[in-house]
Amino acid sequence: MRSPDPAMTHDRYPDDLLRTLLRQVRRIALVGASANPARPSWIVTKYLLERGYEVTPVNPGLAGQQLLGRTVVGRLSELPHPVDMVEIFRNSEAAGPLVDEALALDPLPAVIWMQLGVRNDAAAARAEARGLTVIMDRCPKIEYGRLSGEIGWTGVNSRILSAKRPKLAAKGFQKLTIAER
Repeated sequence: MRSPDPAMTHDRYPDDLLRTLLRQVRRIALVGASANPARPSWIVTKYLLERGYEVTPVNPGLAGQQLLGRTVVGRLSELPHPVDMVEIFRNSEAAGPLVDEALALDPLPAVIWMQLGVRNDAAAARAEARGLTVIMDRCPKIEYGRLSGEIGWTGVNSRILSAKRPKLAAKGFQKLTIAER
């Protein structure tokens, strides 16, 4: 993983940084996972699993249950294996103690990723001081989709949006990946 830039403001992230992180991360602890298919954390868990990531859901209220074929753990300290990234699907205030929990893991994860609307600069500074890369107020599902071309901003400001699927060059299922870009 790339070492964090000490001048990073967390207001913007270069696409090459996000792409590198999403390519290198394989094991993710998703804190705040939900069993409700209408919740964003469930949707993101499913999406990441479908893209080949090994996701361990973390939620004390669901500990021991199965979520999308994965066993839920109650706390980061209960993870059955090391993770590359801790994704935080909790509010900004809760992110601080969760980052501290992640910093107690051995080995440390390489990345702390805080979901859309989640920002805790003090917690980010603590993690970066330990050599972790921190991403805040971003969604890995959205960033993966944007960087892979699965979703794009083309047409958003042009008032020309289309739900038409692109024509495939060959028969079969088309799934884009960041590895191809």
